[in-house]
Amino acid sequence: MLQQLYGWIQNIAVYLIVAAAVMHAIPGKDYGKYVRFFSGLVLILLLFTPVLNLTGMVERFREIYQSTQYEMDRREIEEARERLEEADILDFLPEEYSGMESEETEESESLIEVEEIRIGE
Repeated sequence: MLQQLYGWIQNIAVYLIVAAAVMHAIPGKDYGKYVRFFSGLVLILLLFTPVLNLTGMVERFREIYQSTQYEMDRREIEEARERLEEADILDFLPEEYSGMESEETEESESLIEVEEIRIGE
């Protein structure tokens, strides 16, 4: 129990030191209010960590986050698949790679003739 309390206090102390360093490192006062707001939210979460651990809410929040992250990843994959199907990637390939032409036409189209090379002009 004392180890958990010590760890909790240590986390808060480290966080306050890092937050103070960030506040001194930002270039102007314009961003200061945003950094203070965000750091205040994180500090509130750090302060309530023992309460969340006792009630088992940490695991519940982890489950919610993981299920939400899974859904977002699944949607991104489905959207990418739909975009690829709509684009029909074979339409972008040159005809010589489509494999539908005979070898004779492929050989004649793949030849490159060099008429003249000039160096140092």
